[in-house]
Amino acid sequence: MFGLTEQQFAEFGLTFGLGGFMLFMLFIIGNLAKESRAGRLGTFVLFFVLAFGMLGFVAKTVLVWILE
Repeated sequence: MFGLTEQQFAEFGLTFGLGGFMLFMLFIIGNLAKESRAGRLGTFVLFFVLAFGMLGFVAKTVLVWILE
C-alpha cells in the first residue's frame, strides 16, 4: 500500500496515529477543565493525573529509540 511494507505502514500508523490520538486526549482534558471551571490548580491536577500515562508511554518510546 502506497509503496510501503506492512512493517513501515504499521510503524507510521503507530507513530502518527497514536500521536494524534494523544493530542486529541489532551484537548479533551483541557475541555473538561474549562467546562468544570476547575481553576489553575484543578486544571494542573487534571492534566498531571490524566496525562501521566501518556507521558510514560512517550518516555518509554524515547528511551527505546535512544538506546538502540
